[in-house]
Parts: sequence; C-alpha cells; structure tokens
Amino acid sequence: MFAPGSDPGPSFFELLRRTTPDALPGGNLPRVNLSAGGPSPAPLEVPHGTTIVCIKFAGGVVMAGDRRATEGYTIASRRIDKVSQCDHWSAMAIAGAAGPGMEMVRLLQTELEHYEKVEGEPLSLEGKANKLSQMIRANLPAAMQGLVVVPLFCGYDLRKGEGRLYKYDVTGGKYEEADFATTGSGSVHARNWIKAGYKPDMTAEEAVNLGLLALFMAADEDAATGGPDPVRRIYPTVAVVDLNGYAKLAEDDVERRATEILAGRSSQ
Repeated sequence: MFAPGSDPGPSFFELLRRTTPDALPGGNLPRVNLSAGGPSPAPLEVPHGTTIVCIKFAGGVVMAGDRRATEGYTIASRRIDKVSQCDHWSAMAIAGAAGPGMEMVRLLQTELEHYEKVEGEPLSLEGKANKLSQMIRANLPAAMQGLVVVPLFCGYDLRKGEGRLYKYDVTGGKYEEADFATTGSGSVHARNWIKAGYKPDMTAEEAVNLGLLALFMAADEDAATGGPDPVRRIYPTVAVVDLNGYAKLAEDDVERRATEILAGRSSQ
C-alpha cells in the first residue's frame, strides 16, 4: 500500500530496487570478496540452459530453444522451457543459470504488466528491451560468482510494423540484430547452420524449420544441447511473434516438423 503522494511509478523494477532490493535477481546472494589475495569462490553446480536461437522472417520473429539443462556433466532436466512469453507482442529465451534466468523472465513479465496498468498503454518494444538490459546489469554481482544469464529478446514492433530481435552480454549490453541471433553453449554451430540457410524474405514456416534444423545440428556437436528425443517425445520449444502476437507452436506440430527434418537428413 502507498500513501497519497507516494507514487510507486510505472517501473516495478525500480520499485523493487527502492523497497526490496533483495527481491531482484541475485539480490539475496551472499557477496564474495574478490580482492587480490582473497579466496576464489568455488564454482556452483547449478542447472544451466544451453542453446537458443532467434530468426527474423518477413512478418515477424521465430524464437526456439532446446529442452536440456545441464549441471556440470549431468543432465539436470530434459524438459526445461527456455522460451517464454513476456507480453502479447514479445518473447524472451534464456541461456545460462536456469534459476536466475527464470526469475528474470517472471520479473520482466510483471514489469511490463505493471507499466501498462499504470500508464494505460504498453511499453514500446525498445523500452522492453532496455528494461531487460537493466535486469541483466543488476544480476552482474551474481554473474561474477558464476550465475551468468545471457538471454535473447524479440518482439513485434507495432510502430515500425516489423519483427525485431536483441542479444545481450553479461554486463547488460544490448545489441539489435538485423537477421538472426544465437547464444548458449551450442550457439556457434547453430549460427553457422542458420547463416547458411537464411533468406531475408523467408516465411514463418521456413524460419521455424531452419531454427529446428540449427538446434538439431548444434546438438550433434555440443554435448550440453539436447537433440530430438523421439522415445520420450521431447522436442524444442518454438514460438512465433508477429502482428497477431505471441503464439507457441503445439508439441504435435513441432514433432511433425522434426520428424520431416530428420527424415530429410537421413535420406541425404
């Protein structure tokens, strides 16, 4: 509750910073003295998400991620969802420490909902990307202790009438990519496959298939990236963001596409 004249403001993130800083990502993590001669922090064995990709097509953006989370040399989860809806016209995918990453997703969702309720209109896509940049920067102390989160962000810009995508570094640096972006342990391999098959005027169907192929090929080269699992029926999470908003592809649809891609690779 806020007294009259004590306006919480349109930013939920800034409200937390003022009132409950421990609720921010990494805010309740004990600080370690990294000064010269001091003890080095022991590496934390926490679940990490791996490869995520984002591809721009003629009418929007496709975002996809594999389902594996690793904990050292152990598979921590086979069914983690790394792609999440932020609001009706934007999505975010996480790579890095899974716990802080999921916390960052929930905080961004709340931030965007809070802003829209206070201001009466949604935040611009550029503003949403900047908010995520602030959250990554706030997580830097935790990242220095091994809890690194490096997400991808995308959405449909209603003002420009096109899809846009952004990648980040661990300090919160934001970089808009014109065509596609990848991050995570298998990102180099996924990027090479996307680069080879990308076309500026590709359809959503082609972008989805290219993203799936890139993830499958990255799984061939990177042990931390989960490949298709027909036995358990585990396939990547795929979402499309266009003029109609965020839409997650049904698991049956992704399975069908994956089966066709794998059959095509086998025949070659």
